[in-house]
Amino acid sequence: MINRRHIRLKVMQSVYAYFTSKNQDLDNAIKQMIRQTESISHLYLLLTSLPIALAQFSKIFLEEQKNKHLPTDLDKNPSENFANNQIIQLIAEDEILIGKINKVTGLWFNNDHNFIQKLFVKIWKSDLYKEYTTSNQSSFLQDKDFLLSIFDKFIVEDELLHHILEEESIFWLDDLPFVANIVYSQIKNVKQGAEAYSFSTSTFKNNDDKTFAKKLFTTTINHHKEFEKIITKKAKNWDLDRIAKMDQILIMMALCELMYFDEIPIKVTLNEYIEVAKYYSTNKSKGFINGILDKVISEYKKSGKIKKVGRGLVE
Repeated sequence: MINRRHIRLKVMQSVYAYFTSKNQDLDNAIKQMIRQTESISHLYLLLTSLPIALAQFSKIFLEEQKNKHLPTDLDKNPSENFANNQIIQLIAEDEILIGKINKVTGLWFNNDHNFIQKLFVKIWKSDLYKEYTTSNQSSFLQDKDFLLSIFDKFIVEDELLHHILEEESIFWLDDLPFVANIVYSQIKNVKQGAEAYSFSTSTFKNNDDKTFAKKLFTTTINHHKEFEKIITKKAKNWDLDRIAKMDQILIMMALCELMYFDEIPIKVTLNEYIEVAKYYSTNKSKGFINGILDKVISEYKKSGKIKKVGRGLVE
C-alpha cells in the first residue's frame, strides 16, 4: 500500500520518538515502529468505510425529514441517489473488505461526536449534494464523480475528522493525505461492470519494503554517533545542539542510506530527503540539509566510503 517515501516518513517519526524517549529499548522500538506503520491499514479501512456509513445514515436522515413538522414536497419525496450510489454498493458487496471494515468502524460511533451525522448534514446542505440528488438520471460516472468530490471537498479537510483521528493516533494526521489519496485513486479507477472493489489492506507492498523499514530504522540508530560526527564536521560554525532535531534525524537517515544501502541510487536518497524536509522541518532546512549531503557525497565518493553496486547505480 505505502511507497518508500512514506516508509521513510514513518521511520523518521519512530527515530525521533526513540531519541526523545527515556526508555531506549531497540527491540521494542522496532516492534513499535512496525506497529505504527501497519496502523496505516487501519486508517485506510476507516476512510473506506466512510461512504458506506454516510449512505446508510442518509436513509435514516431522509426518513426523519419525511416525518418532521410541515415537511416540504422535497422532504416527502427525497432522492435516494446517495443511498443507492453504485460505487458504494460495490464496496459494500465485498464481503472480505466489509469483514475488515466492521472491525474498525466503531471509532465513528463509539464516541460523543456524532461524526457521521454532522458530516452528512454538512454534505446534505451543500450545492454539490443538491445538484447530485436533483439529477433526473443517475449514472455510474455521476456516482463516481460525486463520491470523489465528497472526499476532496468534505472528508479530507473535515476538522472533526482530524480531531477524532488525532485522538486515536498522533501520527494519523500526517498519514491522512496519503491514505486518502489511495482511497481516492481506488474509487477513481473502479470500472463499470467490475465484479469487485479493488483494495489492499497490506501496509507493505512486499517483504522487501518491510525489511527496508527495519534496516533503515536500526542502522540509523546503531550508527547515530558516527553520523553525528559527520554532521558536526560538515556543518561549520554550527554546534550539534543548534541544529534542529528533525534536521539531524533526516541527515542521519540520508547518510545511512548513502553509506549502508548499496542498492539505492545517490540521487534517489538525496531527492527523497530534500522532499521530506520541505514538509517536516524548518523553512531553511532544505538548503541546509542539501548542503551537508552534497559535501558528504563529494568527499565520500572519492574516498570510497560511498559505494553503489548494481546496474545503473555506479556513478
